[in-house]
Amino acid sequence: QVQLVESGGGLVQPGGSLRLSCAASGSISSINVMGWHRQAPGKQRELVATITTYGNPTYADSVKGRFSISRDNAANTAYLQMNSLKPEDTAVYYCTMKGYFSGSWTHWGQGTQVTVSS
Repeated sequence: QVQLVESGGGLVQPGGSLRLSCAASGSISSINVMGWHRQAPGKQRELVATITTYGNPTYADSVKGRFSISRDNAANTAYLQMNSLKPEDTAVYYCTMKGYFSGSWTHWGQGTQVTVSS
C-alpha cells in the first residue's frame, strides 16, 4: 500500500507562483515514476509532468517553460514548481506514482485545488 499526500495548493493571481509537494509513504518501489496530473471542471484529466527515480523530467506542452518537477528520493517527496500561472491552470492537481516499468498510474493522492484568478 502506498499513500500519497499533496500540499501547497491555493488561490494565486495570474502571473504568480505556487509550489506543490507530494509526500509518499508505504510500500514504495525503489525505482518508480512520480507524476502530477490535473483535472479542471468539465475537462479531461491531463498529465502535467513526470519524473523518474533517476530524474528525466517530462512536461505537457501546455506547461513547458513554466512548471518544473523535481524530487527528493531520500524523502520520497516530489515537487511541482508552477510559475507564470494562468487562469487555465486552474484545476485539481493529483500526485501519482507507478513502478518504473508499469504502464498505468497505480497510486493517486487525494488532490489539491489550484485556483488562478484575479
